Amino acid sequence: MDGIHDLGGVGGFGPVPVKSGDKDFRELEDWEKRAFALSWSPIAPGSTIDWFRHGLERMVPADYLAFSYFQKWCTNDLMRMLDDGTITLEDVKRGHVQNPVAPPPAMTVEDAVADVAESAFSFARETLQRPAYSVGDSVRARRRINANHTRLPRYVRGLEGVVLAHHGAHVLPDRNAEGVEVPEHLYTVSFRAITLWGEGSNPRDDVTLDLWESYLVPA
Repeated sequence: MDGIHDLGGVGGFGPVPVKSGDKDFRELEDWEKRAFALSWSPIAPGSTIDWFRHGLERMVPADYLAFSYFQKWCTNDLMRMLDDGTITLEDVKRGHVQNPVAPPPAMTVEDAVADVAESAFSFARETLQRPAYSVGDSVRARRRINANHTRLPRYVRGLEGVVLAHHGAHVLPDRNAEGVEVPEHLYTVSFRAITLWGEGSNPRDDVTLDLWESYLVPA
């Protein structure tokens, strides 16, 4: 989906303020820590990471630009719970569910860390489809993508790059946002900065993107 989230290469928003570095997790507000913790809980069973991302993309543009990072997460989690029937709009208006279930047993920090480590999984998948491209091939990013959700940024569409690596088959985000797993070959593609940003760019600079096979055509 092309929307306010895809601002790469778009002018008119002013400079990006770069401070001393990422904020330490311990410095977050308590509600932000809770929002992060909720993201690891099954608050919306069956929801995929790509549906989560697509939900953020569907936010009202003014809200997307105004909300803080975890405000977006909270708003999106509310949408996902409504979407899958975990809660109802009446529950939202009431401020709580009418018949709450018992909370799960409390976990220690050590148990939580171990649980996250054990639940880590890969999006790599097996496929009988042979890769269409090899390292060194010249490719062009598709100019148009017919999908509600995609990981192909607008600033690279229609432009030529070179395949740097092939990573085997991985779940295609475009379909995974719909709850359908489709394995597709994934490549790292390098684009010259001059190709992307024009002659004012440093000719020594490149931008590399991990792109699925259906995003590409032969150059």
